Amino acid sequence: MSRGSQGHEYNITIFSPEGKLFQVEYAFKAVKTSGLTSIGVRGDTCAVVCGEKKVPDRLMDASTITNIHNITQNLGVITTGIPADAKAVVTRLRQEAAQYRYENGHTIPVDVLAGRGAELAQVFTQHAHIRPFGVETIFAGIDDERGPQIYKIDPSGFHCGYRGTTSGLKDQEANNYLEKAIKKKIENNSKQSDDETIQLAISTLQTVLGSDLKATDLEVGFVSTTENKFRKLTEQEIESHLNILATRD
Repeated sequence: MSRGSQGHEYNITIFSPEGKLFQVEYAFKAVKTSGLTSIGVRGDTCAVVCGEKKVPDRLMDASTITNIHNITQNLGVITTGIPADAKAVVTRLRQEAAQYRYENGHTIPVDVLAGRGAELAQVFTQHAHIRPFGVETIFAGIDDERGPQIYKIDPSGFHCGYRGTTSGLKDQEANNYLEKAIKKKIENNSKQSDDETIQLAISTLQTVLGSDLKATDLEVGFVSTTENKFRKLTEQEIESHLNILATRD
């Protein structure tokens, strides 16, 4: 029997001799099949998520295509991967947030919701009758005590907070770009305005894609400590940031 035809190749609950769960690894590859790249950046007073916007069919209504979703009024996510899986994840996260508010009387913190989403994703790696979600989710929100927060969940159920993170097709190149930018900011001990944080996310995406983007080619989600309300930027707002980046270059 060849290695490729053994049970651990297809059964999610069986480890390979190398200690791997192949179906979970395939779920990570499924995230990249969307062909999209997403960015999350934590600023001093805001959290930003940014990603490509592709409409696969000209007959589709572009206003109904999005990877950025509100979970609560002041917390949102960007999903990368299989669209149907992303919809299921977003629906479950909204249910978890609503249940938490009903039981506790206040909005669910970002880290708590990310933890609950991660627990769900991890359970989906343990049973033979279900499969992992082929999607990564980046959270952006404001914590009452710790300020802006960025969290990410992957298909294995791992989650943690980030200063900046990426997912999707060109995640490694984007991570390298963000690491350099954030390291420079820390070394200079410089403060970052909301606009600068948004522009860092957009410039990261433009750099790894190797092309100048139009306002219709991307979408940006934003939440700040002043408003504490998660919203998507309008095309006019995105265009103004793109113009500033073009002038800077």
